[in-house]
This record gives sequence, C-alpha cells and structure tokens, in this order.
Amino acid sequence: MMESSKKAKALRKIAEKISHCPLCRKGGTGKAVPGEGNPDARIVFIGEAPGREEAKTGRPFVGRSGKLLRQTIRDTGLDEAEVFITSPVHYLPLRGTPSTTMIHHGRKHLFEQLSIIKPDMIVLLGNSACVALLDGKEEITKKHGTLVKRDGRTYFITVHPAYAIRFAKGKEMLLSDFAKLKHLIASS
Repeated sequence: MMESSKKAKALRKIAEKISHCPLCRKGGTGKAVPGEGNPDARIVFIGEAPGREEAKTGRPFVGRSGKLLRQTIRDTGLDEAEVFITSPVHYLPLRGTPSTTMIHHGRKHLFEQLSIIKPDMIVLLGNSACVALLDGKEEITKKHGTLVKRDGRTYFITVHPAYAIRFAKGKEMLLSDFAKLKHLIASS
C-alpha cells in the first residue's frame, strides 16, 4: 500500500499533467481544477466541471454549488479534510456544459487519481460523473440514492448540487441521499 506522502506526490504529478494537457484545456478556459483533498480519502466526490469561481481559484466546488456540497458533507458528519473532491472535466467549459469528448478525455486523469486514492466509495454528483465512471447517462431523478458496484468500486449516485439549488425537489433528493450516505458510512 502506498504511504500518504507518496500518494500526495503522485496526485500532484497528475495535477501538473492536467495543467499542461492541451486536450484537457481544449474547449475550456480559466485555471486547471484537478481536484483537492485527502490522498487517503475513503470517500471521493465527483462533479461535472469547474464553474466560474473554480476557474478563478483552481479549486473544486467553491461557488454556490460548492458551498452547498461542502455544507452537506459537513452535515453528514464528514470532515472536508478527510474527503477528496474532483470532476472529470478540469477546465471551465466554454459552452457551459462539458461535451462527452471532454468528459471521456478528463476521466483518464480521474481514473489515475482514483487508482492512487483507492476510496471505499465514490459519490457521483449528477450525469457527467455517471458518464465518466459508469460509461453512460443515468436517469438521476430515478437512480439517485442508489449504490452501483462495478470494476471493484462502489459508486453512490446523487444529484448535482447545482440541480439542488435550482429545484426544490432536487434539494430534497440531495438531502435525502446524503442522509442515506451518512448511514452507509456509519455501517461500513
């Protein structure tokens, strides 16, 4: 098993690779947002792509959606310092929503990160995360709150915090799913 400092160094190398990757930048703008968190995280949260605030700071989930996600993580009893947060797309998409090409390229780096971190659970926040890790779109409104086991990994599907901000039903789903997640974490 790789020790924590070696994992952190390996994750920094991936972050460096992302920041110099012309394919990651293609169709995107701003600073690279490779992700952040504990290299020994038991739980990894995966979103869609950086927003404007993230593209300015180089940090994931720091805008409105990020504030909701980070508060919900804390409300679940997790310490933000104990998780890892990232996305399959590492630059702010010029068109708003990342293309499938952007997601499929970016997931190469994401898989490298996951192989280093080796989390117990990966929380997929919305469709882009599902496309990246489950190879297809999921009907999130029907699949939210469910576990999927594939390729030796455990995935938990939920809505993206941006959806929860836009729709009251989405916020109910997110909070309900995180209550389930809290129970799953406590029982593992």
